[in-house]
Amino acid sequence: MSRPRIVIVGAGFAGYRTARTLARLARGRADITVLNPTDYFLYLPLLPQVAAGLLEPRRVTISLSGTLPQVRLVLGEADGIDLDGRTVRYTDPEGNPGSLGYDRLVLAAGSVNKLLPVPGVAEHAHGFRGLPEALYLRDHVTRQVELAAGADDPESRAARCTFVVVGAGYTGTEVAAHGQLFTDAQVRKHPLRKGVRPRWMLLDVADRVLPELDERLSRTADRVLRERGVDVRMGTSVKEATPDGVLLTDGEFVATRTLVWCVGVRPDPLAASLGLPMERGRLLVEPSLQVPGRPEVFACGDAAAVPDLDKPGGYTPMTAQHAWRQGTVAGRNVAASLSGGELQPYRHKDMGFVVDLGGAQAAANPLGVPLSGPVAGAVTRGYHLAAMPGNRIRVAADWLLDTLLPRQAVQLGLVRSWSVPLESASPELARVPGRPQRQHEEPPQQQPEKETHMRPTDSAEKAAQNETGPAEARPRPGAEEARARPGGEPAKNQPGGEPARNQPGGEPARNQPGPAPGGLPEEHPAPGPVKRTDAPDPAEGDS
Repeated sequence: MSRPRIVIVGAGFAGYRTARTLARLARGRADITVLNPTDYFLYLPLLPQVAAGLLEPRRVTISLSGTLPQVRLVLGEADGIDLDGRTVRYTDPEGNPGSLGYDRLVLAAGSVNKLLPVPGVAEHAHGFRGLPEALYLRDHVTRQVELAAGADDPESRAARCTFVVVGAGYTGTEVAAHGQLFTDAQVRKHPLRKGVRPRWMLLDVADRVLPELDERLSRTADRVLRERGVDVRMGTSVKEATPDGVLLTDGEFVATRTLVWCVGVRPDPLAASLGLPMERGRLLVEPSLQVPGRPEVFACGDAAAVPDLDKPGGYTPMTAQHAWRQGTVAGRNVAASLSGGELQPYRHKDMGFVVDLGGAQAAANPLGVPLSGPVAGAVTRGYHLAAMPGNRIRVAADWLLDTLLPRQAVQLGLVRSWSVPLESASPELARVPGRPQRQHEEPPQQQPEKETHMRPTDSAEKAAQNETGPAEARPRPGAEEARARPGGEPAKNQPGGEPARNQPGGEPARNQPGPAPGGLPEEHPAPGPVKRTDAPDPAEGDS
């Protein structure tokens, strides 16, 4: 008799935890397959530390094959699911189609950036949902400070040193907090940068920072940010984004080259493509995480609307904390469904949340006890080390070295602006020329390059840009080099959103100098952002 086939779509917090639980319970009696676009699980709560140069990128990636030895890994992104035929169609990183048959399916596709109809944002902002975006942000911030230091024009210098973060949820708050420390360190003790004054702005339409949390934690975060010099503006957002800056809803125009979009997440559209009952973009499931009418299909994480049994009529929020716990329940219930056991409902207990504010500062309320300052910082880091399924010693070592040695503020140039557009259904994959076209995507338009940022007064900046190489000195279609910068509310291991997703997509980042994939020379323009046509109704995410 053949062994049952279990397919898990997605290896974010929910999918990874499901696979790990199933592997332990099945003990070789089932074929478990994980379909994921990358070969790692991304620990998103520490991504702002990667962008700020505190942690090396591989520290926050957990090898799937290394930690799930009894689970088969298939690299690819789901194109669609045939519920009647019990198959999952996918496209691998090289554009080859494939399919996986299943007896049990776990949909843990996660979430994508929540886009708002704000003019210019899609063209001039970036998300913060994946490793490529974090790497790009680190390079971009470093470059802007260096270009500002060499600029003769005071207005250009000020614009390059102004960094605007939209969204004061978990990710936006942490990006602004870590970013301020990162840029301050770049200009401190540097005699030629004394006139360079980095300025970080944090905007949100809410009336306070971290509106999801207790007001005491919100006040702590607000106080720390303001003491560091972050310009915190609540009740304010972006009305329009342009190549030269952003127009705020209060009428002020802020000259900037950096727009970080951290306004929340929405469920991955793969869930809506199934044609099953939905709740604000999420697939409706029973408390056991089974899909009604489809007992062989389970869903968890941000893609699932899981009933909150402690709040009748409500659903659990889209947070990594819930996704992680739901993955455990999903794994147990899938195993029980194969053996005829009883399925358990998902219940949760609020263990509290942590927000890393950089340095020794944090805001935390473990078990409902509000903490701030160095004590909260120690609790926050301890929580992350305990929650990470790997790399604990390496992460702790990086934290220790950061207290002893200065950070390396250098540009690696591995991720270009055009390769991490905000309008991407796969932020975990950097876009490359010649990648396979995905379902629902419009073909990228090749346009002639043109200089849009250079002015006669920018001679010093032009020279500095030429030093960085042609790929960065010339803006790409759909993403202005000197402007749009990362943002996009990721999933925290506290309230946030579920990371890894599985939409048909492109190849992993390959953006090193030299000929581009597919034989396209580097001097040719790269594809611009893809306009989504499959977006479901927005669902509330992190902020």
